[in-house]
Amino acid sequence: MLKVTRKTNESKIEVVLDKKGLQPDYKKNLVTPSMMLSHMLEHIAYRSGIGMTVKCEYDGFVLDHVLFEDLGITVGRAFTELLDRSVDEGCYGFGDAVGMIDEAFVQAGISFESRSLFVLDDAQITMPAACEDTKSEDLATFLDGFCQGARCTLHVTIKRGKNAHHIWEAVYRAVGSCLEKALSPNPQRAGKTSGVAGKIQFTVEEL
Repeated sequence: MLKVTRKTNESKIEVVLDKKGLQPDYKKNLVTPSMMLSHMLEHIAYRSGIGMTVKCEYDGFVLDHVLFEDLGITVGRAFTELLDRSVDEGCYGFGDAVGMIDEAFVQAGISFESRSLFVLDDAQITMPAACEDTKSEDLATFLDGFCQGARCTLHVTIKRGKNAHHIWEAVYRAVGSCLEKALSPNPQRAGKTSGVAGKIQFTVEEL
């Protein structure tokens, strides 16, 4: 179990992850100012199988973009810290998955290689502008923030979908399932990273 705290002049966010798995009342621990974002976190926790607690405090101005980006960065950092602690014993560090509900179908892939990139391909559908209390662009902003915090590469392709709620549920289901694969134990990969470059090290010297 680990906790990551991110504090700025605008917010304080705490994320706790537990590899022991979900608690029966796990939804109560995923509360944000956005109903839809809290619901999406439920999908990530449920599909990844990782116990998650999220606490958010703001300075009184809860701007959607700030909320989604800051929380995404913090959740991403927590997941990469969890994965880093699993490398010595062996884990995949990468994974792909599909997510679906009714008419919506999504493919996704993730790789933790200290390279931050989020790619959303929705060219095959007409993406609704909003979903419930949330703009679609902010639901994408969370995933972009996740990649920044996790220093991972995430590709999401929305193959089919019409209903906004279904589309985003399928997206976050796929991402959660990718995380389950990435964190899954694999003793044959003990000490190995997702990419052949291995752990990246920087050296800074005063000259």
